[in-house]
Amino acid sequence: MSAGMSTPVMLLAYDGCDTCRKARKWLDSEAISHTVRPIVTAPPTVAELRAWVPASGVGLRKWLNTSGQSYRALGKAAVDAASDEALVAWLAADGKLVKRPVLVRGAQVLVGFDAARWEAALGG
Repeated sequence: MSAGMSTPVMLLAYDGCDTCRKARKWLDSEAISHTVRPIVTAPPTVAELRAWVPASGVGLRKWLNTSGQSYRALGKAAVDAASDEALVAWLAADGKLVKRPVLVRGAQVLVGFDAARWEAALGG
């Protein structure tokens, strides 16, 4: 394992999410120790989002789980019209609105699961 593995890995995930299960299975298969934070009951805070969104290298709107009920309930028009501040507040208030899983290791943040991308980022 690379030296970077000493930095704790936190996975924000939802038990009912197939992609989250795949991500956890991948982390286990790569022997990457991690803690799981339940994204629904402990969503990212506004402060975490302000740090994690830029660190993730993807735009704020890429953090939205556009296939979920929470997104559909808000409606695309409302989301499209929303300011970044409003989106951050919504994401912090509703973990199901957040694209998952979210992996955080120090300053490194990955949104959504892609084995090749995670392999490159985590050096598994």
